[in-house]
Amino acid sequence: MIKETIGHSVREFVIDNFLYGQGNVIDQESFLQSGLIDSTGVLELVTFLEDRFQIAIDDEELVPDNLDSVERLVTFIETKLHELKSL
Repeated sequence: MIKETIGHSVREFVIDNFLYGQGNVIDQESFLQSGLIDSTGVLELVTFLEDRFQIAIDDEELVPDNLDSVERLVTFIETKLHELKSL
């Protein structure tokens, strides 16, 4: 799966579920610092990612370095998908 497709899916989910279809998301913008997503929202996001990309996200991976922006999510998902291919 290419970066653009992953980014589009993540952006669309965030806009639909946290901005209620209104507005836009900057790829580098921190979800937590901007107040866009709170701790409950992170759980919704993780559920979406696991379902959409058929990946498992471990508790120790639930850190801002992986989940705090579209850009970070794309990198994280690409890594997870690459790991799956390696198995």
